[in-house]
Amino acid sequence: MKDVFVAADNIISPLGNTTAANYEAVRRGDSAIRKHNDPSLAAASFYGAVITAEQMSDLPGSRNVSGETYTKFEQLAILSIKDALAQTTIAAGDARTGFVLSTTKGNIELIGDNAATPSALQLYPAAQKIAAFFGHTNKPVVISNACISGLLAMIIGQRMIRSGQYDHVIVTGADVFTQFVLSGFQSFLAVSSEPCKPFDAERNGITLGEAVATVILTADRSKAPKAAIKLGEGVSSNDANHISGPSRTGEELGAAVVKAIKNSGLTTEDIGFVSAHGTATLYNDEMEAKAFNYAGLQDTPLNSLKGYYGHTLGAAGLVEAIIGMRSLNDNLVIPTKGYSEHGVPLPLNVCSGSPLAREMQYFVKTTSGFGGCNAAMVFGKNNS
Repeated sequence: MKDVFVAADNIISPLGNTTAANYEAVRRGDSAIRKHNDPSLAAASFYGAVITAEQMSDLPGSRNVSGETYTKFEQLAILSIKDALAQTTIAAGDARTGFVLSTTKGNIELIGDNAATPSALQLYPAAQKIAAFFGHTNKPVVISNACISGLLAMIIGQRMIRSGQYDHVIVTGADVFTQFVLSGFQSFLAVSSEPCKPFDAERNGITLGEAVATVILTADRSKAPKAAIKLGEGVSSNDANHISGPSRTGEELGAAVVKAIKNSGLTTEDIGFVSAHGTATLYNDEMEAKAFNYAGLQDTPLNSLKGYYGHTLGAAGLVEAIIGMRSLNDNLVIPTKGYSEHGVPLPLNVCSGSPLAREMQYFVKTTSGFGGCNAAMVFGKNNS
């Protein structure tokens, strides 16, 4: 099968407008989570990671992506893609370049806008609008599968290249912080009353965030930098358990992890760290602990990045994979912000405190979401 490389990437979040800025912020231990009092989002104060209007106006190229023409969601996607494309010679308008958009809610904030057309709320027209900005001529693909969307979009992009359909694929994941999303998670009593604490004994729910992230995948090694990460195998599975509750045993996510590692020609001993979903809800973190023990990874260093970004939904898998790729190349495991006392029923080697330095070649990224969906993917250093 064709090797697929990450030619370029970008993250725009409250921590910064580039991958480098985001990675350095996370390495310092900075968190984007703040307490907000915004009546347009919630009647009471809440914790979240929000990109401010000031940051939006300061984003490079924002004047050419006007809010009068594009929504915040569309603006973020376009500006992220622009930054990533600027790092490569890959052309978005090339017939051999594909485009995959990952999102869970897209322009859902328009649901209360009486002037909005029905198509403005639909995901595919938004993908077409973003693609058209770059003169992209192929039909975009939309991946909207709850919180695994970002990682699943990378898996689909890799398969599109391996199938021979494209030589390069732009994969972008974005979701914005809206009243609709916040109230939805509040109705589940799933929102934390303080910044989230993944895998901790005192965790009491998620913290939401917003971000956009882009990776440009290619089969052309000459289009990627020397230190480009090579994608390993990706696998998805489903619990078939409950619309909002995860598996009771963790076997389904665990099986996806085992298969991703095995299909990459590796064993658990080859995995340097696990970048977990780690939402800080009671049931998700318990399920993941069971899954990683099932996969034999209970002693492998593990982290969750939700304490830095909150849960960014359709962007989460991409944001966290990109940070993981940077830390892999630096032989560092980023600590889990908010974790202090082990709070899941099975052992895990949760990285906390300071970044952990260790020589490593591979890491595995996992995501899970509503409807019982799971995804796992291996990432490795390129040694060729």
